[in-house]
Amino acid sequence: MSNEARYPSLRDRVTFITGGGSGIGAELTRSFAAQGARVAFVDIAETESRALCDRVKEETGQAPLFIPCDLRDIPALQAAIEQVRGQLGDVSVLLNNAANDQRHAVEEVTVEYWDERMAINQRPMFFAAQSIAPHMKRFGRGSIVNFGSISWKIGQGGMPAYTMAKASVHGLTRGLARDLGPFGIRVNTLLPGWVMTQRQLDLWVTPESAKQIDASQCIKDRVMPHHIAAMALFLAADDSAACTAQEFTVDGGWS
Repeated sequence: MSNEARYPSLRDRVTFITGGGSGIGAELTRSFAAQGARVAFVDIAETESRALCDRVKEETGQAPLFIPCDLRDIPALQAAIEQVRGQLGDVSVLLNNAANDQRHAVEEVTVEYWDERMAINQRPMFFAAQSIAPHMKRFGRGSIVNFGSISWKIGQGGMPAYTMAKASVHGLTRGLARDLGPFGIRVNTLLPGWVMTQRQLDLWVTPESAKQIDASQCIKDRVMPHHIAAMALFLAADDSAACTAQEFTVDGGWS
């Protein structure tokens, strides 16, 4: 957005985004690139991601570095992070954004399905942080933003594996913040509300659910991807230097 805040401390900062090719992730990629950050992202959706790179280059003059990666494959994620270091330098901002909120009934969940949900929504956060922490230690500081969800706070049903994984993000954030704080590395949780991405609009936003949003949010405006990106920019920038081990909610007052 043309009136977004400017964060000089983000210029030239190497920023790594998981799931940066579509939805909230695409807005993160665009917003950080617009700040002058050196953005790299991984995503499984290659066509969307390459199109995004073209758009961002047209807007900012510099294309993000896109690396195709299935986050269920941790060695591939680790290799992607090393590729980013080789091409752009040490990462000082990590946005653990990637997730999949596929609905599922309690009765239908198998052990294999449960493990796959954790492999998408939980496990990559830790291993991305583990791989990037040495970069941040060399840099002397860093910011990790783990993306949670208000879904578990509001008692949302219909996807227990997702809500469990998202609730666990808070424990990861608190533990990493304590362990990495002595090295100048900050770790926070960002909780989006119901964000109007194209996926949500296509799959789940209906006239009935729109009434639920109006009844639940304190403000009636819809939460959009750029609202989430605005908070992520603040948490990544030096402006939030004293913020760590905390949760920051962007949900229009729902929770």
